[in-house]
Amino acid sequence: MLSTPQNSGPNAAHSLADDALAASLAALRQRLTQIAQASHRDVRSITLLAVSKGQETARLRAALALGLTQFGENYLDEALGKIRALADTPAEWHFIGHLQANKTRPVAEQFAWVHGVDRERVAQRLSAQRPPHAPALNVCVQVNIAGEQSKGGVAPAQALPLMQAVAALPRLKLRGLMCMLPFDLPDAEQHRLFGAMRELRDAANAAGLGLDTLSMGMSGDYEAAITEGATMLRIGTALFGPRP
Repeated sequence: MLSTPQNSGPNAAHSLADDALAASLAALRQRLTQIAQASHRDVRSITLLAVSKGQETARLRAALALGLTQFGENYLDEALGKIRALADTPAEWHFIGHLQANKTRPVAEQFAWVHGVDRERVAQRLSAQRPPHAPALNVCVQVNIAGEQSKGGVAPAQALPLMQAVAALPRLKLRGLMCMLPFDLPDAEQHRLFGAMRELRDAANAAGLGLDTLSMGMSGDYEAAITEGATMLRIGTALFGPRP
């Protein structure tokens, strides 16, 4: 009769996955520190937002045990299940996907941040539907900085008017700007586009908006994003590995 190895079974699989997550996070934190130092920045000014779409709740609990508390979700139904399951934790939830106007209520009620506001109508609905007992909903305006037809986001020339409209709404707190770059851009182009986002932020602040957030940089381009001033990185694959 064959004996079962002690390191087999679901508990062992979870342990190996947790070990891999811990190693990925340690390596990522080390790299973020290196890039921040080379850019003459304090790494503590950069928030690591764990993009957790497709990840099981158990993996998120492992991430919480490692000190991660900020989680980004793209798919509303999946996210709401995780929010309920992790209600006993300090997890803070960011909606980072495209937000349809007819789905704003659960986002307004359950999330702390929304990163993809690109229409005044969506902002108005979030404002009206944010519960009065909740703190103001943190909002980033999404900018289509590369002009991709397949991506959401306001055109750069229209970013300031939209930010001003969002800032005037009750129950919302305009925090900054968000963008997504095309995949596999050359480094120089990454720097140019992220630099353009920083310039938009600076122009908004010169107009009195007081932005403190640049949500930009993902697993494939976060190094250029840090160099150009990102304050929040949306990292999935480099942290959790390939999506299930």
